[in-house]
Amino acid sequence: MEKNKILIAEDEPDILEILSYNLKKEGYDIIQAENGEEALDKAKEFVPDLLILDIMMPKKSGTEVCEILRSQPEFEDSTIIFLTALNDEKSHLKGFELGADDYISKPISPKVLTSRVNAIFRRKNKESEKTLQIGNMLIDPVKYVVKVDDNEVVLAKKEFELLYLLASKAGRVFLRNEILQQIWGIDVIVGDRTIDVHIRKIRQKLGIDCISTVKGVGYKFSN
Repeated sequence: MEKNKILIAEDEPDILEILSYNLKKEGYDIIQAENGEEALDKAKEFVPDLLILDIMMPKKSGTEVCEILRSQPEFEDSTIIFLTALNDEKSHLKGFELGADDYISKPISPKVLTSRVNAIFRRKNKESEKTLQIGNMLIDPVKYVVKVDDNEVVLAKKEFELLYLLASKAGRVFLRNEILQQIWGIDVIVGDRTIDVHIRKIRQKLGIDCISTVKGVGYKFSN
């Protein structure tokens, strides 16, 4: 079976080597880059399943790399994670707006990183979820495809996962904390506004008012 490919872009050689070593031990195919331009070149050459990008890199920052890759259709299915010491809400929201799926804060234990990456691929590789057909909308969790009236709508990974979660139990109200735990995980610190940003982008892209806000509680998918 083909190995999952991970690109790690980090300008500190010691961090790059220790992260690469630990993920290689888990059986992943690791591609290394030491700056933003090298990360872009190698990403285009190998099209990795997962990219771990240091934000503060020379030549091009992690956010610049993310924005460029998200504009190209071949990277729609790639997961992008920022590795950073910038933990303020403004930085996180900017990253999510550009298409990042997650943040990992420095310093990080290699064991914690490995566990996070394994969890990501468990979610990516599971094919047991069913395709949902709700009215004129089709949501395929295997192909990560959403269609409205047979027109395909491109969503970022977290946007898709959030839509699928809500649509999988249409009419049920999902609490904010529940959404955060199921989509971002219990060990990821993100604010309520993160959910709001993703919901807003889903609504804009679908062009359908199918997600209702239950004020002070959470969200639900309405047929």
